[in-house]
Parts: sequence; structure tokens; C-alpha cells
Amino acid sequence: MRPADIQLINDITTKLNSFQQIISMPGILTQASLNCLVRQMVDSVRRIKYVTLVKNKNHNHIVCNPNSDAFDPIKAAAWYFQNNDINEAAWLVFLSTHFGKNRTTKWQLVRNVYGALGQQASWTWNSIHGNIQNFRNWLNQNESNVKLNANFGNHRKYESINALQNNGTGEAIATYINWINITGNHPLLFSTTINNCNNNVRLAFAELYNSMNCVTRFGRTARFDYLTMIGKLGLAQIEPDSTYMQGATGPRSGARLLFGSNQTNSTFDSWLRSLDTHLGLYYGMQVLEDSLCNWQKSPNIYVFFGG
Repeated sequence: MRPADIQLINDITTKLNSFQQIISMPGILTQASLNCLVRQMVDSVRRIKYVTLVKNKNHNHIVCNPNSDAFDPIKAAAWYFQNNDINEAAWLVFLSTHFGKNRTTKWQLVRNVYGALGQQASWTWNSIHGNIQNFRNWLNQNESNVKLNANFGNHRKYESINALQNNGTGEAIATYINWINITGNHPLLFSTTINNCNNNVRLAFAELYNSMNCVTRFGRTARFDYLTMIGKLGLAQIEPDSTYMQGATGPRSGARLLFGSNQTNSTFDSWLRSLDTHLGLYYGMQVLEDSLCNWQKSPNIYVFFGG
């Protein structure tokens, strides 16, 4: 274990113990459960730090090429951000969130759709945002090939690639584009929201989160994952203000286990905001959301969960 991780473990452990004097957390009264939660928090911190490393690294442009095995939509988003193309960067974050990274086929589904199967120019933001019907026609004609050896990620395993149905990928992409086009483009949407929130990064996150309810098949987890990635990559100065318990399963189970009682979503959110303030971690609400979800799966024996 790295020295920095040992220091972080000690810091989080000390702060969790002192927070017991503020709000009781019977779920971590045993040393085993406390150690396990702390380890999950450290893993969450490291996953967030990884995105910061991706954001700041000088990437080869090949990571943007969906016809290359080196393609990675998050690294590509970082490249486009570094080259002042917020629209393409945010579009890639959306695609990576909608399709997800599959444990076996990785980013292949994003590659197939974004790269148009190598049949034509890629479906970049500039080529699709005013041309959604052509995209849906293409997807409808190529659905079987798009799905070949490519699957949705774990968080998106119930999604459909269908181009025309109201609950499919075609509708999800169309409603996302409509959400952006209302304001004009991604940078304008982000900057307008932040300005309207008086540069309050957490309030701006909440405003964007709530406004995304018009995006088909983008529920609580997808919106949270999309907006946290937008913030961590620096595409917008936003940070989660909440763990967003409404509609959550794993994080809510983790909160119920931690606090030892079944409370309303607003009560859990209030307690977790207090805990976030006490811990003082970067992107602390995502650390709590992620770590509680993983911790409740095995609260006494540490298990590593890939992000």
C-alpha cells in the first residue's frame, strides 16, 4: 500500500470516529466494518484522482479515433477539452455514460456507434446535433452489427440499442441533443447554469441534474455519473451537492446500514452532507455515494470493486 494511502486511511478513520459524536453510525462500530468502509472510501478517492490524471495528461490524438484499439472516450474527452472543443468532449462523456464500459468488451459499443462502424465519418457532435434523424436511420439499419461483440456496461445492462422505440438508444440520444440545443451548445448551457447559480458549483450541479429529467433513459445513476465526469474533467465547474438518494439502491442500502436505521431520503442526504463536510474530501459526495454502494455489498470483509 502506498504511503499516501496509509495517511489517507488514518485521516478518514480519525474523522469517522470523531463524527460518531455528531451523528451515530452503528454500522461501523466494529473494527472490521470501519476498516472495510475506510478502504472503500480510499478506493473511491483513487478513482476520482485517476480522472484528474487523465484530465491533465498530454494524450496522443489516437485516443480519439474510434477505429483504433487505443480509443478511450474519457481520454478523448480530455484531449478535446485541452484543445478547446467542449462540445465534443461533453458528447463523448455522454456516450461513455449511456453505453458504459463493459467488463469484457470494454468501450466497443461506444466505438461502434461513435465511429459509425467505420462505414463513414464518425458521429461527432458537429455531425449529429442538427442531424438526428439521419443518425437514427443509420442506427436502425445497422443495429445488429453495432451489437456484434459489444455490450452495455454493468450500470446500463438493461438498456436497448434500438433506434426508433421510445425507450431505446435513438430516443436517448435525440432527447439529450434536444436538452443541449435548447440553450445552444454545451459550453453555453454550463456557463449559463453556473452564472444563474452565482458560481455556486454545488447548486449548479443540482440545477443541471434536475434539468436532465427530459433525457430518456437517463435516470438517477446515469445523470450522477455523467455530471460528475463533466465536473472532474473540468468541462464545467460543478460538484455534486448530494448523493441523490431518490431512486438509489446500493447507496441507500449503504446509508441504512451505516446509520443503523431506515430514514427518508432527505434525512440520509442531510446526514451525508454533514459527513462530507466533516471529511473534507475532494468530490466528497461522490466518494460517499460510490463507497457506500460498494461497502454494503461486503461490509465486514474488504473486496475491491473496479470503477
